[in-house]
Amino acid sequence: MAWTDDRIEILRKLWDDGLSASQIAKELGEGVTRNAVIGKAHRLGLKSRPSPVKTDKTAKKAPAKKAVKKETKKFVTLLDLTDRMCKWPIGHPGDADFHFCGKPSEPGMPYCAAHCAEAYQAQPPRRDRRQQAPKPPIM
Repeated sequence: MAWTDDRIEILRKLWDDGLSASQIAKELGEGVTRNAVIGKAHRLGLKSRPSPVKTDKTAKKAPAKKAVKKETKKFVTLLDLTDRMCKWPIGHPGDADFHFCGKPSEPGMPYCAAHCAEAYQAQPPRRDRRQQAPKPPIM
């Protein structure tokens, strides 16, 4: 696909008419993608349009709702876990009271701070490790 003068004029006209980049890509056809249309419009310096995703800053914001305390569950089960909850297992998986910690996890870690300290213990440098007696040679 090449950007000919005719295709560029069609792009300019449809852009000014307010069509979306996807609609323009369909009109141009022949393997033109939405991203190709956006890139060409940018390189041509066409007038940018507001994103349909962004909200209008002049619109009135709804009043904040009062936070309702949720009932705290006694146990956090596997189905309750999210990526931001501590996944430290408590108890035996076969027991009825088996559950997970559920406290907020450390960023990038699966456990809370207390369980991270228990799970990830730094190994002392090699020179500080206890010297082991050399093994006798095999004869």
